[in-house]
Amino acid sequence: MLSHRGDSGCQGAFYTYDAFTKAAARFPAFGTTGDDRTRRRELAAFFGQTSHETTGGWPTAPGGPFAWGYCRVEEQKQTDPPYYGRGPIQLTHKYNYEQAGRALKRDLVGNPGLVSRNPVVAFETALWFWMTPQGAKPSCHDVITGRWAPGAGDRRAGRLPGYGLLTNIINGGLECGKGQPTAEENDRVGFYRRYCQVLRVAEGANLSCANQTPYAPAGR
Repeated sequence: MLSHRGDSGCQGAFYTYDAFTKAAARFPAFGTTGDDRTRRRELAAFFGQTSHETTGGWPTAPGGPFAWGYCRVEEQKQTDPPYYGRGPIQLTHKYNYEQAGRALKRDLVGNPGLVSRNPVVAFETALWFWMTPQGAKPSCHDVITGRWAPGAGDRRAGRLPGYGLLTNIINGGLECGKGQPTAEENDRVGFYRRYCQVLRVAEGANLSCANQTPYAPAGR
């Protein structure tokens, strides 16, 4: 799944299976909720979204652009130093470091670099974000496992269960509600489709957020 993560030009050898399973043990519902199909789909969705966040791929990359997930550990263009994107979900902004640190009982505000130095912590922050509702947003976990149902307001906003809603949760303000998929959203879907094939699971409906109203910005 992540065969190029340690190639030249990538930082991704940092990410290990052992670190992933240690971090996942702190979130026992992750990858264990629902039937076998639901569990596989959650894993495909998690790695689809995080592979986009950490991609090192390009259109003519060996094996295709969707073979290059988990190439990056840190954001290439630092948007909010020192709280720029780090780890599989590219945890960004002080308020996210505060919330993640509080939940994980780690001083991530005082030591944000821990996310890019310790692979277990890196995966913990990604899984914390995945499993935790944020304001009006449901958790990615609840959406992809079918535990969330849209209310009337969500339906009016086009926010229906499916992979596209995960993109809305993670980066909807920039990628959703444009009337057609952005290049970034297409990249997320491409990774997801690849992992669905690898894990032998159907993709499900509503892959795009192009016609979904983004959630209001949180935390600022």
